[in-house]
Amino acid sequence: MKKIQKGDTVKVIAGKDKGKSGKVKTVTDNKVVVEGVNEVTKHMKPGAGNPQGGIVKHEAAIDVSNVMYVHKGQPARIQFKVEDGKKVRYAKVKGADAEKIK
Repeated sequence: MKKIQKGDTVKVIAGKDKGKSGKVKTVTDNKVVVEGVNEVTKHMKPGAGNPQGGIVKHEAAIDVSNVMYVHKGQPARIQFKVEDGKKVRYAKVKGADAEKIK
């Protein structure tokens, strides 16, 4: 189980898009793709998938260390606890007790 998972809402804490937030589309080993964050332009040649070609915008991956989980509107750290032999994610917001995620 990873700290950041697909579908989580995260906030960017470092880089050119610092302060933006969005939903996680994909997660790899140490990279995440977030909706509306780190948009890059790519020059595409015409082909079967894109018959017109041209300039296409899409989100590029950013390092997982540059994002922070958002719990009830606030950035939170993630911690794990073992309950009934299963690993469970908890969100730890500043100044509050850890709350179970989902």
